[in-house]
Amino acid sequence: MNRREFINGTTLATSAALLGVRPSPAAAAEPPPETTRLRFGHVGAICAAPGFVAEELFAAEGFTDIQYIKVRSVPEITQVMAAGETDLGMQTILPTVMRLDAGDPLVLLAGVHVGCYELFGTERVHSIHDLKGKRVAIGAMGGGDHAYISIMAAYVGLDAKKDIEWVAHPPAESKKLLAERKIDAYIAFPPDTQELRRKRIGRVVVATATDRPWSQYFCCMALGNREFVRKNPVATKRFLRALLKATDVCALEPDRAARSLLEKGYTTSEYAGQVLKELPYQKWREYDPADTVRFAALRLHEVGMIKSSPQKIIAQGTDWRFLNELRKELKG
Repeated sequence: MNRREFINGTTLATSAALLGVRPSPAAAAEPPPETTRLRFGHVGAICAAPGFVAEELFAAEGFTDIQYIKVRSVPEITQVMAAGETDLGMQTILPTVMRLDAGDPLVLLAGVHVGCYELFGTERVHSIHDLKGKRVAIGAMGGGDHAYISIMAAYVGLDAKKDIEWVAHPPAESKKLLAERKIDAYIAFPPDTQELRRKRIGRVVVATATDRPWSQYFCCMALGNREFVRKNPVATKRFLRALLKATDVCALEPDRAARSLLEKGYTTSEYAGQVLKELPYQKWREYDPADTVRFAALRLHEVGMIKSSPQKIIAQGTDWRFLNELRKELKG
């Protein structure tokens, strides 16, 4: 079996239907999902492509009412899930750990991919150390972008509260200000990262897909509403099986996966194919997601953004049993 044939139960088909699906033997032996409704919250980000590519796979797992619920911002993904308005989905790790620390009823299920974020700077910023005394744009204080830059700064000995001048702007405005050199740095995620590089706006200071230690940990992870996972373990495992198969598809056939996103209207970005080629989707098999949660919690605690210990976050906010079973079932 070669690498393009190892996706268990999945083959790539025509452009009209990216996936040709047959139930895997393990899935056939399982009971049907406790619920056939699946509500997936998202912001339309290209890096969350596995969730959209998995649509046919969700159906093959027994979900007949698949709802993609779009929210306005990344923080809202966890907010609506905690409120019980969505069931399962994907989210970046730092905001999720922050919400777990606040007591939200969420549970992390698996790592999906590495490397969403890239830190861009002007000619005045060549390293993270150079952020001292500089103007750095973020979406909002306490958001994921603010958290990422704060832990990066702390990692090299800076105090983000004292050493950085924070300014809050929407992404479009931040890109414009960076091009005009009215800010010194801005952290972006796809497709803004691809656009900034193509237009040669600023320079990449840190690429979390390739630069250590950030490249050694997941950026986006699968998660669920805690009560949903407790009441629906079969549905949760079937969701995760479909999502991880779709993650393999993004790793092996990024161009066809991107065409599927465009054809179904989940994105209109010209950078879709480039994003899927650049993100390390294959890492879900290699990295231990608990390491990511531990690293994120340690760094966030260090900068005062959470109070809980990594042990408490892992004990109360993770459930790896489905992933452990699926790693054996979906072995390459």
